[in-house]
Amino acid sequence: MLFDSEIDKAVRSGTPLTETAPWKALEAHYGELGAVHMRELFSADPDRFDRFSLDLDGLLFDYSKNRINETTVALLADLARASGVPEAARSMFAGERINWTEDRAVLHVALRNRAGSPIVVDGEDVMPGVNAVLKKMKGFSEAVRSGEWLGFTGRAITSVVNIGIGGSDLGPAMICEALTPYCDGPQVRFISNVDATDFVEKTRNLDPAETLFVVASKTFTTQETMTNANTARRWLVEALGDDAAVARHFVALSTNHEAVEAFGIDPDCIFEFWDWVGGRYSSWSAIGLTVALAVGFDRFTELLEGAHSVDRHFIEAPLEENIPVLMAMLGIWYRNFFDASTRAVLPYDQYLCLFPAFLQQGDMESNGKSVDREGQRVDYQTGAVVWGEPGTNGQHAFYQLIHQGTEIVPCDFIGVINSHNPIGDHHRKLIANCFAQSEALMVGRTATEVIHELLIRGLDKEEARVLAPYKIFEGNRPTNTFLLDRVTPRSLGMLVALYEHEFFVQGVVWRVNSFDQWGVELGKVLAGKILGETKNLVTNGDAELSHHDGSTRALIERFAARQDND
Repeated sequence: MLFDSEIDKAVRSGTPLTETAPWKALEAHYGELGAVHMRELFSADPDRFDRFSLDLDGLLFDYSKNRINETTVALLADLARASGVPEAARSMFAGERINWTEDRAVLHVALRNRAGSPIVVDGEDVMPGVNAVLKKMKGFSEAVRSGEWLGFTGRAITSVVNIGIGGSDLGPAMICEALTPYCDGPQVRFISNVDATDFVEKTRNLDPAETLFVVASKTFTTQETMTNANTARRWLVEALGDDAAVARHFVALSTNHEAVEAFGIDPDCIFEFWDWVGGRYSSWSAIGLTVALAVGFDRFTELLEGAHSVDRHFIEAPLEENIPVLMAMLGIWYRNFFDASTRAVLPYDQYLCLFPAFLQQGDMESNGKSVDREGQRVDYQTGAVVWGEPGTNGQHAFYQLIHQGTEIVPCDFIGVINSHNPIGDHHRKLIANCFAQSEALMVGRTATEVIHELLIRGLDKEEARVLAPYKIFEGNRPTNTFLLDRVTPRSLGMLVALYEHEFFVQGVVWRVNSFDQWGVELGKVLAGKILGETKNLVTNGDAELSHHDGSTRALIERFAARQDND
């Protein structure tokens, strides 16, 4: 077993998670508190905000608008403690192989270790290697940004195109968008989809002589990434007329040196990372090179420093005062005891527009699992569906369901005190909406309040009675609010790291491996087979399809029969 904890002992003795004492205590507590309205909780405790909020280096976490009291927090902490969360965290930071299905360590924390302390994997300190890659990123990014690095025709680089998918795309793309006010280097674009439209649109109006491609693929075999990379290679060589141009216009973020060099990339332009760097946790590694090119290496370092401050908090703070632990356990409280199947992430800052999509991958790929560390199917719900959009756009799209739908949707509001673009009263209106929505979700509107309001508006009693049910807001909908002073590299690093540790804690409690993603493998295998079959149908008019189900077979045949290009 990986973690020596009370729940692990229960697992070994055959006790299901849902039969353990901490879980049963929470079930009983839910029976007592589940129907209590937060209005009552706030009314009974004038100091509720002070009791249920934490400040970490200027980042405020307000979790007072949750269906909890001090007993809830204590019981949730008991479950985390019994699940071995502190031991599991120490195991991760110590470089143990906690990704048990792939026999790997999980060390994104090493990538942002600013303390200089060693982190050992298999008897070797990984920090010299980490720091060497960071030094190489610094030198290269500064050379490109200063104009020292020249393209094949002797011109400076003005555009960088990141080619990756999953964490190699979502992470750096989200960060670059969030840090747009700091982007003072070459313009950056991101290609991820194997759909050729993505490549065509993202390279539109670019000058090949001034464009640098950053190809992010650990194995240098990822189908989508390598399809786009090969298309980019042809695009460049056709424009510049020489295969030798590749060496001045491509760099690789990869561990497969042989394949990278065969592609034509200079060995000195390979930025490596390690098998203990998971894709969705990789923006802190060489995968962040595009970020460094966009905002400068000093600001990339500030991003790492923000994450490191959260790492120290996570490993050192008591569970009851530990922000990622509280985030995780509140998520378990709603997922497993209130049966909330989704969660919404609602940033009130346009620069964070990609943050919900980034967390969608981080959460759903980490904990969308149904088999525990004993290889047994779990009998409880795990990861929730994550979704969201920036405020105030979301208010005019889906907030109706959050307010009056049949299922509760726990929400994370992310507010920012100072805008990078302080025009008139735009920002005050934005934040007023942020605070108002979380308050409205909590307090709701009672029948008495609705009827009183309608009568004041001039409706008679019967009209008010008929209309009232449609205007009643149940309220009691849970929210967390994060409040940042400003979106900066440091505060963004903190925010991302908080969620990363949340995913980890939930995986420990749910007994699933948060660091593999076998669920996507079958689709990849079948796509490879169908690709060959479709090509045969289009070019030769024949392919063996009998092994497919009737629907898939018919779809392949219709596509092949009607495709007008290859």
